[in-house]
Amino acid sequence: MKRNHIKQVLALCASLFICGQVNAKEKDSAFVPFYFSTETLGNTFGVAGVAKGVGQPQAALFGMALYSDKDSYVGFVSAFNYALSESLLFSTQMYQAQFNQNPYYLGEQGDNSSVTGDKTVTDGFEQNYQFEFKYLLPWGNVEKHGLMGAFQPIRDVDFASPLDSGVTSLVMTPFFSSRELDIYSQPEKATGLELTLDWDNRDSVRNPTKGSHTSVELTVAGERWQSDEIWTKWEFQNSQYFALGPLGELFDQQVIALDFYTADTPSWDSTKPPEQEQVRLGGLYRLRGYTSGRYHGRSAVHYSAEYRVLPDWQPLDDIPVINYYDLPWWQWVVFAEAGRVADEYDAKTLHTDMQWNLGGAVRFQVEGIVVRAELAKGADEGTFRVMINQPF
Repeated sequence: MKRNHIKQVLALCASLFICGQVNAKEKDSAFVPFYFSTETLGNTFGVAGVAKGVGQPQAALFGMALYSDKDSYVGFVSAFNYALSESLLFSTQMYQAQFNQNPYYLGEQGDNSSVTGDKTVTDGFEQNYQFEFKYLLPWGNVEKHGLMGAFQPIRDVDFASPLDSGVTSLVMTPFFSSRELDIYSQPEKATGLELTLDWDNRDSVRNPTKGSHTSVELTVAGERWQSDEIWTKWEFQNSQYFALGPLGELFDQQVIALDFYTADTPSWDSTKPPEQEQVRLGGLYRLRGYTSGRYHGRSAVHYSAEYRVLPDWQPLDDIPVINYYDLPWWQWVVFAEAGRVADEYDAKTLHTDMQWNLGGAVRFQVEGIVVRAELAKGADEGTFRVMINQPF
């Protein structure tokens, strides 16, 4: 569920929210106002609230609302990891937003050969509603530890198979998305179903040092249920992690993290997805030096490589206010990425004239949540972001 505007806004707000919990008496729940300013949104004020362990120990609720001096607004509510049985989890995300004078890369503006300055600035109204049902297969860590085996922060893993190691799940996600731009007479809508097979074989979700994470996702959707024009999209992602051990008194830990992603839209020649549902690069996870959804089309390939280290020097526990939190580690990262979109799924085409970026990041574990600040620079664009969670 990596729909770009949702993740962009939530990552920023969650980061601000975490950093703003200084006065919170109870760390499992808090309600925090925030302010930020960006070129796209302008001066923005909002509130965010989170509650962990509501009803069930592994569950969480999150809500956020913001409003800007451009009369843009975002509203978001979510519920995560509610157990409907010993093996079935339910999550939902509901999002609505109005973005005024917002840049969009439409049509050929999102092609691999397009330039950054070629964009459309218009008002957009966006909606997205998702309902996720995750079935935990009785293999690996779930077989050994039951439901809570899916939520252990540290796990023993091996490279044998999903039957022996990690957490394997089947995920079914009905969804509805809509984007209504002022320059178009009709909104672009998609109603459909995502089916995902996921094998999370990492030793740690927050700071993996070995193992892997693999997912295969199929999306079947149309403008509405029972539409005559159905489009299909598949995505594959695999991440691998390799521990290099410490480096003298300089680094306590060194890890090489590699990620591969590819996707295609088999129905492209007959029925194309609306642009907000097309295969996309740019944003929080892929080609991070570029604007969210900067490139889109039928198919894509993308490669990421990160060198992650935990410095032996850890000054955070000595800084007033900051040391109020549990900050067990901080991490320095350098990374490189390359990828491209195309209107055909052809290996030669997808590996010709690829876009790229280089970057660096500092990441912290704050009360069990990874916060990352990243600077990335591509050929004709650069970004700085504050967000949550590892990119892969």
